[in-house]
Amino acid sequence: MEIWINPACSKCRGALTLLDEEGASYTVRRYLEDVPSEDEIRSVLGRLGLEPWDITRTGEADAKELGLGEWARDAGSRERWISALAAHPKLIQRPIITADDGTAVVARTDEAVRDALGRSS
Repeated sequence: MEIWINPACSKCRGALTLLDEEGASYTVRRYLEDVPSEDEIRSVLGRLGLEPWDITRTGEADAKELGLGEWARDAGSRERWISALAAHPKLIQRPIITADDGTAVVARTDEAVRDALGRSS
């Protein structure tokens, strides 16, 4: 199991605390320093069953500068969104846990973290 985190994020810290309390075995990826490639983003989107705009933090300053609010959210625009996430990793929703069963979850709640744990048993 791997968890993508920003250490400054309270949701990320909470997810790590819960993983530790549950004795989970996991790897931490500080995705702002170890930026995921476009292929890695495509892979995690497939594991999540989501589209890139579903995991984009549209309230961030970078999103406003890029005008993401005006971008189309359709198959033809998918690659543009993925490129933006790779170029501006701060836009990626966090934390994301990739479970051992090949799925992933956006772990913003204790419930979502426990869901990921259940998939990695």
